[in-house]
Amino acid sequence: METKYEEVLYLLEECVKACNHCFDACLKEKDVRMMAGCIRLDRECAESCSYTIQVIARRSPFTSQNLRLSAEICEACAEECGKHDHPHCQKCAEACRKCAEACRRVA
Repeated sequence: METKYEEVLYLLEECVKACNHCFDACLKEKDVRMMAGCIRLDRECAESCSYTIQVIARRSPFTSQNLRLSAEICEACAEECGKHDHPHCQKCAEACRKCAEACRRVA
């Protein structure tokens, strides 16, 4: 694996973990309907980041495009999660912002 991808791979993995945790925690909130947008974007973001990890690992010719798409999805997830005061949402928003920044830098 190229060393230029070490940091972004770590941050993609951290983002997947944060999104999956947020997804699960949002499902346990009192007003789940209010969390629907957050839940949807958590899922999208985790899936996108997981796929991008695979793309990097197999040295896909579409790595840059996937990194840019993951950055967009991470930013959307960070924006949505940032609207909620729940600690899991705030932690997820922070992980998504860091991941988006790293994806754009490497893309």
